[in-house]
Amino acid sequence: MPERNAGAGNGPPLIFDIEDFKGDFSFDALFGNLVNELLPSFQEDAGEGTEGHGGNDVLSNGNLRGFSDATKAAQGPSIPLFPEVDSLLGLFKDSCKELIELRQQVDARLSSLRKEVSGQDAKHRKTLAELEHGVDGLFDSFARLDSRISSVGQTAAKIGDHLQSADAQRETATQTIDLIKYLMEFNSTPGDLLELSPLFSDDSRVAEAASIAQKLRQFAEEDVGRQGIGVQSNTGIATASRGLEVAVANLQEYCNELENRLLQRFDSASQRRELSTMAECAKILSQFNRGSSAMQHYVATRPMFIDVEIMNADNRLVLGEEGSQASPTNVARGLSSLYKEIADTVRKESSTIMAVFPSPNEVMAILVQRVLEQRITSLLDKLLQKPSLINPPPIEDGGLLVYLRMLAVAYEKTQELARDLRAVGCGDLDVEGLTESLFSAHKDEYPEHEQASLKQLYQAKMGELRAESMADVSGTGSIGRSKGASIASSSYQISVAVVTEFVRWNEEAISRCNLFSSQPSILASNVKAIFTCLLDQVSQYLTEGLEKAREGLTEAAALRERFVLGTNLSRRVAAAAASAAEAAAAAGESSFRSFMVAVQRCASSVALVQQYFANSISRLLLPVDGAHAASCEEMATAMAKAESAAYKGLQQCIDTVMAEVERLLSAEQKATDFRSPEDGIIPDHRPTSACTRAVTYLSRVLESAFTALEGLNKQAFLTELGTRLHKLLLNHWQKFTFNPSGGLRLKRDITEYGEFVRSFNAPSVDEKFEVLGILANVFIVAPESLSTLFEGTPSIRKDAQRFIQLREDYKSAKLAAKLSSLWPSLS
Repeated sequence: MPERNAGAGNGPPLIFDIEDFKGDFSFDALFGNLVNELLPSFQEDAGEGTEGHGGNDVLSNGNLRGFSDATKAAQGPSIPLFPEVDSLLGLFKDSCKELIELRQQVDARLSSLRKEVSGQDAKHRKTLAELEHGVDGLFDSFARLDSRISSVGQTAAKIGDHLQSADAQRETATQTIDLIKYLMEFNSTPGDLLELSPLFSDDSRVAEAASIAQKLRQFAEEDVGRQGIGVQSNTGIATASRGLEVAVANLQEYCNELENRLLQRFDSASQRRELSTMAECAKILSQFNRGSSAMQHYVATRPMFIDVEIMNADNRLVLGEEGSQASPTNVARGLSSLYKEIADTVRKESSTIMAVFPSPNEVMAILVQRVLEQRITSLLDKLLQKPSLINPPPIEDGGLLVYLRMLAVAYEKTQELARDLRAVGCGDLDVEGLTESLFSAHKDEYPEHEQASLKQLYQAKMGELRAESMADVSGTGSIGRSKGASIASSSYQISVAVVTEFVRWNEEAISRCNLFSSQPSILASNVKAIFTCLLDQVSQYLTEGLEKAREGLTEAAALRERFVLGTNLSRRVAAAAASAAEAAAAAGESSFRSFMVAVQRCASSVALVQQYFANSISRLLLPVDGAHAASCEEMATAMAKAESAAYKGLQQCIDTVMAEVERLLSAEQKATDFRSPEDGIIPDHRPTSACTRAVTYLSRVLESAFTALEGLNKQAFLTELGTRLHKLLLNHWQKFTFNPSGGLRLKRDITEYGEFVRSFNAPSVDEKFEVLGILANVFIVAPESLSTLFEGTPSIRKDAQRFIQLREDYKSAKLAAKLSSLWPSLS
């Protein structure tokens, strides 16, 4: 914006330039440029006025505060506060006029520009319309051109197809002419192959000759077949003309000759390890029966199949030297070495086969099949000679177990070989199925051999135990019996180690079952049969052992019966009888302990079998419905036989103990124990000697029972023993008469017995002896107090009456009449 004078009065008109409004326009800047020329002079004047009038206040914005009233009165007329306002007002008016003019100029220019843009837009639209019309025409031209090109291309393709077909037909015709010419040569004279084209004798064109010969042979055979059908359909009407029978015969002969020549060349190259020549021959031979002759010939000429020394080395490695007894461990080691050697050999042959044959998988299948069917089968036939079940090999030579172990080792190692051969490669050959077929004859009768082996082992073990027992008896002579040893010492004792050996045999048999039985149902059936053998063995062994242990109890009982004599005996005879009774008692006690040991070992053996069933057998039976339950039932049935023998023996043990207790009481109990002539003197609070000896004997002999028995068996045995002891004591005391002091001693004996039987932990027995303590009171109280003694316990009045009858004063106090009046229901 041009500069202007800011003098008094109206200045020249303000001039704006249109350029001032372009770019970054700012109204504040425009306004400042207008007024800055006038305002500085105003501010300067205002400053001077302030200095001249010290009483005036100047505001911070440049305005003056008003003078005081006194000052105004003294000064007269006021001075204008903003003297430049007129100049500014004129400036603003001129600026508005200029701005209006500029706006008019801008509007005029805008109107001109609008007209110009409108004209240009119309012209542009016209040009675009012309261009669109031209482009549409161009697209149409391109479409016609593309259609023409496509039509020409299709025509060219058809022409090419026709040309290719014509060329193929020409080539086929040429080949057909050549084939017909060659066919005529082969069909000329039977057996005459000398007049053939050079093609069929040129070694450098063997592949071409083989291909042509195969084509001619196929065509001739088909023609002969068609003519044969025609002759059969027109029999009696026309005779068929000579066909191509001669050509077929000559071609067959030529093909055989060519194939033999190629095989000879293949063999020569094989000996020189010329893989390229071998591959060339194999490729040509693949046209003859798909190359089967070359494959079979190559496999058959491998040294492992034709070298006798290799086969003999196999036998020595696995079976050992001739005449030696092979063991399963040595056989396993030998088979591992041999099978590793075979796998390595097949692996080496595989690299050659891959490089030579067009179909290496087929050759590998033939090779692996030949290995299994010839080399392995020959070895297994010598290794596994199936034994007879009627006349099995003696146990001294290993018995049937050696055969079964050999079979398991051979089967397992051969399976490993099959997996190795599968990894090397054997085409589509089912190597696992072929391996299974090698053992099919053995696996079919395997369960019978396994059960027969277990039976043979059991019989041998039992014979060994009996022999050891007889040796012990012959070594000890009659010394043991003279000291009271029972007959059980002359037979074998039950041993948990023996049952563990039975389980170990069975476990080994089950492991072979797992190996030979691929299907779960067959495995479960075989496992059930073999486990049943174990149950039979354990049941028979335990039952026989318990029965043998019972024989000692039976002999002890016989000894007791033998030395039961009358009462009218001399002192010498009585002493001898007493000595014999002591010997019988010692025999009984020894037999008791022996039987308890047998029962304990029997229980441990049964627990061992049950644990073996739970850990190893039950899971194998689950795939077959009902197999698990059936085996559990068989196990319960088998163990029931041993339980029956144990129950009978435990009853005999109780009889033995009761017989000895009865003998001790009869020998030691005196009439004066319960009817002291010194009645009324200070009573003796000690138990009687008979009671002491009986309790001492019971404590000593029952130690083995507490150790051997457990659980419900122990509870039932001790309850029965306590009940029998209670009954025996009642009968024993019926032989004596009691006075009050004798009643006190009886009560002391009852307390002693009660404390002993409390260790039985049998509540019913404890209750019986508590009742005995109450009954003993009938000997202590006065006769007149008997009526009130059992008022609270009427259930024991009958037993009480039996005790009352044993009172010394029963008749003198006329207690029978009194009791009849008091307890009329018991009379």
